[in-house]
Amino acid sequence: MPKSQIPVLKKNRPKGNTSRKIVIILLLLFIVLLAVLFFRSSMSRISAIEITGNVYTATSELLEKSGLKEGEQFFGTSTAEVIERLKTIKAISTVTVDKQFPGIIHIKVQEYATVAYELGSDGTLKAILASGTSLTVPATIGVAVEKPILTQWKADDPLKAKLSQTLAKIPNELTTDISEIIPNPTPSFPDQIRMYTKTQFEVITTVSLYRIKWSI
Repeated sequence: MPKSQIPVLKKNRPKGNTSRKIVIILLLLFIVLLAVLFFRSSMSRISAIEITGNVYTATSELLEKSGLKEGEQFFGTSTAEVIERLKTIKAISTVTVDKQFPGIIHIKVQEYATVAYELGSDGTLKAILASGTSLTVPATIGVAVEKPILTQWKADDPLKAKLSQTLAKIPNELTTDISEIIPNPTPSFPDQIRMYTKTQFEVITTVSLYRIKWSI
């Protein structure tokens, strides 16, 4: 007599795992939707760019060099990239960039110190920075009377940059008496300079000796 076959009962699959997967999928879709809406909204874009600390460098030049524009993505450019771009400007010594959500970017620059002045060929007053860079002094900025005046120097004279670096190392109280510095090259000493003081003294030295004296 054949054995009767008892039908196998199907095990009920737990519904917990399926429900959890659905919740996770819906949550991911919701996050993606929020991200799309955020990056298409004005909150994700640059609303204001504030630049401070610049004296001789025009704000428009700094803004163009930074690569930032209002209306662009706030997270589109990294802080390190902006700093690297701005430091290619010869007048800029340090840069800090602070991003404040939503949409505001603060840029603070520090230019190299002013070590001297000179009159340009067109009669404009130029500031000589410690980096050797020569920049026009805006009419709205006062002139530091304790800084010497460089006269008769060529714009592309490499000795001017070396002299600027040396002047940056000298304390202000010691440069106050120097009124004028003139190049005075000779066949034996091509880097010779002539300095005049406010106390009516004339000093002849060389840029190399001047650099050695103030580096010790």
